[in-house]
Amino acid sequence: MNLKINNMKLLESKVAIVTGAGSGIGKAIAKLYAKEGAKVIVNDISKENGQAVVHQIQSENGEAFFIEGDVSKADDIKNLVEKTVDKYGRLDIACNNAGIGGEQNNTGDFSIEGWRKVIDINLNGVFYACKYEIEQMEKNGGGTIVNMASIHGTVAAMLSPAYTASKHAVVGLTKNIGVEYAQKNIRCNAVGPGYIETPLLEGLPPEILEELKAKHPMNRLGKPEEIAELVLFLSSEKSSFITGGYYLIDGGYTAI
Repeated sequence: MNLKINNMKLLESKVAIVTGAGSGIGKAIAKLYAKEGAKVIVNDISKENGQAVVHQIQSENGEAFFIEGDVSKADDIKNLVEKTVDKYGRLDIACNNAGIGGEQNNTGDFSIEGWRKVIDINLNGVFYACKYEIEQMEKNGGGTIVNMASIHGTVAAMLSPAYTASKHAVVGLTKNIGVEYAQKNIRCNAVGPGYIETPLLEGLPPEILEELKAKHPMNRLGKPEEIAELVLFLSSEKSSFITGGYYLIDGGYTAI
């Protein structure tokens, strides 16, 4: 008797959007989603980076499609969701990952322009994405959203008041969505990474990198692939009773 082994992938036939997927954590998430069977919409402000990720996914027999867009513009996000549905007919999963670090200054010296830029991308961009994703997921009869927060959604980031404020706000927004849509089969959670080996840290002097590593009890930076594994779990049915949560993945950074 032949026994058929079930090799079903975690996200088999699901349709997923990843914003800021052209590099770093977003890229790792998009690739892992595809590996686990999802049809992935790669969104990024950089056409070159985004298409490069699509080509990588396709070269590994995954399915992906690039849609250019600026998350700080509501119309771009609306267009992103509409084009996703035009191509694949639905939206099951969204990881709202796009974000920036922004200007480095104490609060009293922080520029108005710098504040608006960080809030527009890191907070307003997540709100716009959630708004249009939820609208579509309600039509589907459900879906899953993962918002990228940070350890600085719970502790301060010196010289980065806008970043800290935006990430605290993303955590709050996530909790609200989790509660508001809990009975509509739409789950929403947030992830709080520590410092990760991404392009955001490229160019920092070696001594600064060593200082950042030392802030984590594990004495190292995280890897994008490690964050992607948590996002995958929260995006899959393995986390079916989890919503409105905020999950730190920081090598112990916030434990001390």
